[in-house]
Amino acid sequence: MTGSVTGAKLMTFTVAVGEPISIGEVAGRVRRYIPLGGGTVEGDYRGTIVPGGMDWQTIGPGGRLEIAARYVLDLEQGRVEVRSEGMRAGSPDVLARIAAGEIVPSHEYYFRTAMRFFTASSALAQLNDLIAIAIGERFPDHVKLDVYPVL
Repeated sequence: MTGSVTGAKLMTFTVAVGEPISIGEVAGRVRRYIPLGGGTVEGDYRGTIVPGGMDWQTIGPGGRLEIAARYVLDLEQGRVEVRSEGMRAGSPDVLARIAAGEIVPSHEYYFRTAMRFFTASSALAQLNDLIAIAIGERFPDHVKLDVYPVL
């Protein structure tokens, strides 16, 4: 699956992910969460991702994921809360390969999230008024998110 984004990339997150912790099947869908172990922020903003965030997921038929993540960035200019909601979808075969830990080229599936930012830092105040779209790529032990502002 392919997609496009206009505008310059704002930043890239590389986020360490832990093992999924399953809640179980609820109303025909599997609920689980993924602990986020920290990471890096590069681009127009630089810093780290504070360990301790969570990525709540609902797995639907065929392996499609609904994603709701919350975590904190520790940037050079201050801290930022990130709230992110989106999805990862693809053919059942591709999603099964990702679930098995295989590195699958990102053009073979669709992984997008909408992001909101919240900060008390005056140097980062412009992020409070921004919605961004992240294009994601899943690896066995981390996720890479290229973040683009919605203009």
